[in-house]
Amino acid sequence: MLDFLSQTIFSPIAAFLLPSSWQPYAVYTLEIIVKIFAILIPVLLTVAYLPYAERKIIGYIQNRIGPNRVGFFGYKLVGLGQPIADAVKLIFKEIIIPNGANRTLFIMAPILSVAPSLAAWAVIPFNDTLVLADINAGLLYVIALTSLAVYGIIIAGWASNSKYAFLGAMRSVAQIVAYEIAMGFALVGVLIAAGSLNLGEIVRAQNGWFIHWFWLPLFPLLCVYFISGVAETNRAPFDVAEGESEIVAGFHVEYGGMAFSVFFMAEYANMIIVAFMASLLFFGGWLSPFQGIPIIGAPSVFWLLAKTSFFLLLFLWFRATFPRYRYDQIMRLGWKVFIPITIVWIVVAAVLVVLEVPPWFN
Repeated sequence: MLDFLSQTIFSPIAAFLLPSSWQPYAVYTLEIIVKIFAILIPVLLTVAYLPYAERKIIGYIQNRIGPNRVGFFGYKLVGLGQPIADAVKLIFKEIIIPNGANRTLFIMAPILSVAPSLAAWAVIPFNDTLVLADINAGLLYVIALTSLAVYGIIIAGWASNSKYAFLGAMRSVAQIVAYEIAMGFALVGVLIAAGSLNLGEIVRAQNGWFIHWFWLPLFPLLCVYFISGVAETNRAPFDVAEGESEIVAGFHVEYGGMAFSVFFMAEYANMIIVAFMASLLFFGGWLSPFQGIPIIGAPSVFWLLAKTSFFLLLFLWFRATFPRYRYDQIMRLGWKVFIPITIVWIVVAAVLVVLEVPPWFN
């Protein structure tokens, strides 16, 4: 498809507008832009409809209906038009900047929260060849970018000139830092097991059916990684930064309209990144659990999306099931439980690799 666009549209336009020496660079730039939109548009659509899925799934779990009224062209369609209605409402709501707030930082904070979540998709592989930037340090790149989101939270809490917002920001930052360390150590175990920071190579190191994937030898690290991901995204039961009964709504209490919705988008975009990374690092990515069986055993983007959907379902399931933890319990879990577990299992993973334990490391 991309080759067809290059030959029929991009190349003639470049030949008409630019000197011959510039034409290859212009065509290459247009191809990259098309790839970026091909990734971002499905991601943004998923971000839009994930809250709808959350409301419906939690409604089923709690014996409620969930959104079922807003549809398209007079048809309710089980409420599929609800995300569009919410977006239109938020677009037309006024953004009020509090007195005494730092106007520039107040506006920049939502952008700093959502931009790293979207930029991380540059190195996420969907199969052996379908990746925007196949860099050797892809895992490090994702960790670095997702860690930057904490700055948006800090700036939002400070720039709002509100004690509630600042308190929510400090609680959120302390929580993110605690679980970022545990998550980083968990990913060190994956690095040891795969021998590479390249996300494609990590998936290829798990070649085989589901027993060959890293979820089995690295199961404690998988649990630590995913629970840390839930905590980092401020999702229930770790959503103390948004404890409505205590600090109103956390770091974004002074935001409204589209500024608030961008923080909302960042939360759901981070959920999708965590789910994708769990699928790639521990569950074989695009590899089929039935490898060797005709048709269903072929590697496919379908398997990656199915595994990601399962992890996203766990996010929603947790919210419908568990009560919110106390803040001291959250800090104790991150510092005193998860970090020691990851350090111990890093040593175990290193021993398994050195001994070439089958079927994962031989």
